[in-house]
Amino acid sequence: MNARFLTLNQLTWATALSAASLVFAASANADSDRRDDENADRPVTIAVIGDWPYNPLLLDNAHLLIDSVNADPAVSRLIHVGDIHAGSMPCTSADILPPIPLSNPGYNQKIYYQFQQFDKPVVYTPGDNEWTDCQKSKQFKSGDPLKELASVRGLFFAKPGVTLGKEAQVVSQARAFDPSFPSDAQFVENAMWQQGKVVFATLNVPGSNNDTLPWAGTFANQAAQDQEVAERTAADLRWLEATFKKAKKDHARAVVIAIQADMWDPAAITATTNELSAYTPIVQKLADLTDDFRGQVLLLNGDSHVYGSDRPLADPSSATGVIHHTQAVPNLTRITVQGSTTAPSEWLRLTIDPRKSQPFQWENVAYCNDPSLSCE
Repeated sequence: MNARFLTLNQLTWATALSAASLVFAASANADSDRRDDENADRPVTIAVIGDWPYNPLLLDNAHLLIDSVNADPAVSRLIHVGDIHAGSMPCTSADILPPIPLSNPGYNQKIYYQFQQFDKPVVYTPGDNEWTDCQKSKQFKSGDPLKELASVRGLFFAKPGVTLGKEAQVVSQARAFDPSFPSDAQFVENAMWQQGKVVFATLNVPGSNNDTLPWAGTFANQAAQDQEVAERTAADLRWLEATFKKAKKDHARAVVIAIQADMWDPAAITATTNELSAYTPIVQKLADLTDDFRGQVLLLNGDSHVYGSDRPLADPSSATGVIHHTQAVPNLTRITVQGSTTAPSEWLRLTIDPRKSQPFQWENVAYCNDPSLSCE
């Protein structure tokens, strides 16, 4: 794959991105085609979940959520913003033989199976619990972060540019990377697509301060960790730029970005520590691009588990505004989706109406009235 794109060294990034745009504009998947101006202006509805499933009970009752989303005819896609198991559950011991005794080698396949039960296209971005935190004691030191990430990519992103669930085309950074940065081809999980006048993108931005909290024990490898963080963050920044370039080129009226990390989690800052600092370059880039974009931008994240919405950069002197030191950005809205730990029976129903000056409307949908998930 790399050789194919290294032959494009003489192309500009704009040309490469334009070619990528043609790929998914020509897709046979009706939900992402822009057939005419009337259809391009129609509202788009998607489901958003994250931090799910978080325990065996939720996994055993996954059909309740799946049936609820599948039953909504307006929902065109589902986005999962990462963390497919709890931070106290083991990882898979991927590529380690014999397997680490307390690992759960078959777990990710179970989640993959559940994703495939949705009759909507499913776009997933990894969370920290399934790779970068696998070396922690509370996850039973059950996996090497880089090997776990490689395993996640091999399973959930086996078809670059094709969604889980109902198959649909997206643009993967693995297929549409800047040829000046061929290492970006590894980020198959970073995706982009367009529905009408709305451009969507996912970025691999995990918790644990963007994977800068040191790996522990036998998995400690500062050089490898530093390289991972540097390469992924740089690729994320370029993918953000590509997303907004496409939005401006196609006169989109809204942009939606989905990541795992809560980059404004108040619990991550104390009198002596700042575990949000590694997100600052990403937030500053997002602020600059949003400020330069004429439409509205929505950031979706999970990670902190408690539903909420705000405009985190609208006031630089606010509690959220001072964290990353950006200019005022009033056209950025952020939603943290409800995690499985505190209200496990809800999913976020998001509708984007590009005809409106404030295009985003959302609600939490209860799919089971019994918190124990015993209802049918």
